[in-house]
Amino acid sequence: MTVRTDLFQHTADFAGQDPLRQATAAAVDAFAKASIAISELIGRGALAGITGATQGSENADGDVQKDLDVRADEMVRAALKDVAWGALASEEAETADIRDSGGIIDIAYDPLDGSSNIETNMTVGTIFSIMPSVAGKVPFTSPGSAQVAAGFVVYGPQTSLVLTLGHGVDIFTLDRASGRYQRIRSDVQISADCAEFAINASNQRHWEAPVRDFVEQCLAGKDGAKAKNFNMRWIAALVAEAYRILVRGGVFLYPGDARKGYSDGRLRLVYEAHPMAFIVEQAGGAATTGRRRILDVAPTAIHQRIPLIMGSKNEVACLEALHLDADGASVQAAE
Repeated sequence: MTVRTDLFQHTADFAGQDPLRQATAAAVDAFAKASIAISELIGRGALAGITGATQGSENADGDVQKDLDVRADEMVRAALKDVAWGALASEEAETADIRDSGGIIDIAYDPLDGSSNIETNMTVGTIFSIMPSVAGKVPFTSPGSAQVAAGFVVYGPQTSLVLTLGHGVDIFTLDRASGRYQRIRSDVQISADCAEFAINASNQRHWEAPVRDFVEQCLAGKDGAKAKNFNMRWIAALVAEAYRILVRGGVFLYPGDARKGYSDGRLRLVYEAHPMAFIVEQAGGAATTGRRRILDVAPTAIHQRIPLIMGSKNEVACLEALHLDADGASVQAAE
């Protein structure tokens, strides 16, 4: 019988006697516990009063809130109550919560990524980022390279938690019989080459020339410059796209485009792009805006948006080369 590593043992081994590591481990454990409760709530769906209906309101970032957005945020906040955080930022709150003292880490999270999928019984998830608190520095203004941990939970056919503590990537799956996460993959590595890409192709007419050129190369298949056939995927949940890339390679694109309000894409830097970029790089992949490494970007606002291209490093490098070509850098507006 194979003995698998338990997530809580994994974080305890990481924590040791170091206060920063202990606070980080406590935060990861809190997200894990909250995610188990969220998973159960999602699994019951309408039986638990969760329908995917809108709440008649918008979150701080202007997105329409679903009923589970609100419930998930409440559950995460409750789980983090006793963690030694200094600042806490949620997609569902306009501003960060700041504690007067005792804070060791700053935590940013998206309690329910992909909430538009709820009513159609498709994949959703939770994303989190953990950084050290820095005395005298405004929280959530450090580049993504300052993160000490990041992770996300996928609520799909299985509930799985992907985690980096800065030394590789591990994947844990929830054992519902014991109510604990067990490690199923360690030291995950993203293949450098791939034959899958994910993008919302309905926006093609709005894309910049580099994005359009890349997709056209993929669609040309064996007859094109890449000399191989590609498959296209689009789930409309960042957690699902990232999980697929970790498991079998691929490249994900959510670029900026020419539509009003989309020049910087729609994904948020602090609690979506930063943690995903950290995870992808720790797994041997790459993450970029097309012109700049995501982890080098320092936020200027909690809900700042940013283009995100991530995945297999050779295709990400191809996209960067296309973006940095001065002849292909202009935005192509719709006719």
